[in-house]
Amino acid sequence: MEQALFYILAAVTVIATVLAITEKHAVHAIVYLVTSFFALAVIFFTLGAPVVAVFEVIIYAGAIMVLFLFVIMMLDLGHPERARRPGIRDWWPALALGAVTLASALTLLISRAQAASAAGRAIGVKEFALTLFGKYGVAVEVISMQLLFALVGALYLAKRRER
Repeated sequence: MEQALFYILAAVTVIATVLAITEKHAVHAIVYLVTSFFALAVIFFTLGAPVVAVFEVIIYAGAIMVLFLFVIMMLDLGHPERARRPGIRDWWPALALGAVTLASALTLLISRAQAASAAGRAIGVKEFALTLFGKYGVAVEVISMQLLFALVGALYLAKRRER
């Protein structure tokens, strides 16, 4: 059953990502990308990495998407006063993909609660943190610098357009 859920969630992730790439409205693209991140988090949970799944939701679906929304609002890419109110027709792909992701997550949690057997050794948060910031500390710093550069670049572009 977990293999079927994996393939369903993989399809949801790919479809939501393709919709995020091809969507013309920036806010709709972010909604599709958040859907993709949630499906990916459930995939990580399925693969036995609950800490990575939580990081996926907190960091990417939360913080990074807020940063993207901030940049979109700052660059004034959309004009909400001229836009029409989106109907259910505009949101049905994200709602359908989100419903499939939620149903898969609930099915997975119910089956795991019934089985209650772990295949491998579970890694704790302390071991994960020591590995992440010890062995991969430079990579974490490089990624944080990338995000900082992206934010500074967005601020520069916004200031240049005001002149």
